[in-house]
Amino acid sequence: MAALFNDQEQGIIREAIEAAENLTSGEIRICVEKTCKEPTLDRASKYFQKLGMDQTVQKNGVLIYLALEDRKFAIIGDTGINQLVPVDFWNSTKEAMVGFFKQNRMADGVVTGIQMAGEKLNTYFPRLGDDQNELSDDIAFMDGN
Repeated sequence: MAALFNDQEQGIIREAIEAAENLTSGEIRICVEKTCKEPTLDRASKYFQKLGMDQTVQKNGVLIYLALEDRKFAIIGDTGINQLVPVDFWNSTKEAMVGFFKQNRMADGVVTGIQMAGEKLNTYFPRLGDDQNELSDDIAFMDGN
């Protein structure tokens, strides 16, 4: 499954996460699996917890979840960020990403989502002087369990 993103693309995605997180106390993760065996938001919510996204100090984690073969994805944020972003923010972020996905530019779509989430996190949760990276910036490739 890592073949979806070659090493260079994985590096670009990781750098986009690092750049976004350098401006915020928020945390962004990417989670990828082949198929989604339940409603997409439910699946994303399970991985949100499994990856510890719900454990950030300020409740400002954002997960971009992709199910490749099913061509489904979701973006979810923790309670801290969800209380602050406009109601349609995650949907508008998804729409921006879909434009790239339709052109088979998956990495560019993911980077766009990261950048948009990072901008909002920076607005509401600017980086603190003693901020620490709470979660890995690597893509989480899941085996569907």
